[in-house]
Amino acid sequence: MKMKQLSFMGVTCTVMLFIVYRTTNFQYQAYQQTEIDAKWNPFDTVKEIFATSRKLDSLPRGIIQPRSDLEQRPLWLTSSSRLRVDDYSNRNLLAIPVGIKQKDSVDAIVRKFLPENFTFILFHYDGNVDGWWDLEWSNEAIHIVAQNQTKWWFAKRFLHPDIVSIYDYVFLWDEDLGVENFHPGRYLEIVKEAGLEISQPALHPNSTDIHHRITIRAKNKKFHRRVYDTRGSTKCTEASQGPPCTGFVEGMAPVFSRAAWHCTWHLIQNDLVHGWGLDMRLGYCAQGDRTKKVGVVDSEYIVHKGIQTLGYGGSSTNKVPEKKSKKRAASGHDVRIEIRRQSTREFITFKQRWNNAVEEDPSWADPFKSSLKRRKQRKFDNLSS
Repeated sequence: MKMKQLSFMGVTCTVMLFIVYRTTNFQYQAYQQTEIDAKWNPFDTVKEIFATSRKLDSLPRGIIQPRSDLEQRPLWLTSSSRLRVDDYSNRNLLAIPVGIKQKDSVDAIVRKFLPENFTFILFHYDGNVDGWWDLEWSNEAIHIVAQNQTKWWFAKRFLHPDIVSIYDYVFLWDEDLGVENFHPGRYLEIVKEAGLEISQPALHPNSTDIHHRITIRAKNKKFHRRVYDTRGSTKCTEASQGPPCTGFVEGMAPVFSRAAWHCTWHLIQNDLVHGWGLDMRLGYCAQGDRTKKVGVVDSEYIVHKGIQTLGYGGSSTNKVPEKKSKKRAASGHDVRIEIRRQSTREFITFKQRWNNAVEEDPSWADPFKSSLKRRKQRKFDNLSS
């Protein structure tokens, strides 16, 4: 009997220890997941977003203003200022990250947009705002300052869809663009005519840092949506149905419709500030078939100067200043190399997050894979008939 009792107690203790172990392990895993969620998802969770309406229950419904904008308001109204305040029709937004050493380039860009109905916002990554006040349009612009931050960092924090919802199109441009052959009014006419939700002006062939052939200007076209090229590692043929052969714009001068920007803002990762890999996924925000709703405008084109400013404090050349170059050579530290490494790491992280999100969302189906299957089936049916 004693032996049986000891055996029973041993089994019972083993089972209890196993239960305690599994419970402790589960709690530890849950704690780890909570830490990960807190690190990578600092904004409201989906549940909290749905709970927002309950937080407003104490307000009468008619007083709630869910959106804002970037329009400046006069301290007192005249007849002319009242018209501007009340006129929200056909308004667009131009947002540019700027450094004082690119002042002339930015001034040339803004002056092209002044005759049109645009609001201007400058993201000062070098902290120098005072150097811009001598420009006649500067008082009309919104100035936001944050040292050594990127375009995508600024956009994620200050261009929330509810803030920019009054604007028909959002131009999120770099500062090193030549606009001698660009007219924003004619550009938007083409975009609307072609039904492009995401677009960019074509690049002059003499531009610096041309990474994808689809962005190069086609002289005899008004716009194009795809490119054919069998050279290099990326082959673009009739069968190519995705970026960078079609459904693609680059990150230097993208233009978004209101609906496309609403999607793109959610695609921008809060902590991946260089935006590498984002351009390959922008087609998912095209509000439909990216092969039709994403395009490059040829008749209104720009020059990309390829001036590397991040890490140089807004230097106006591609070269590191001599004194800084000697200092970095002595210390073995080059800021541009570090920025390139960080960009590459972020690119890898972004791809991993996309792949993980696809695996973890069983209800999501890739719309472009299904459309590709339909096209192949139609082609097979045509051949069969």
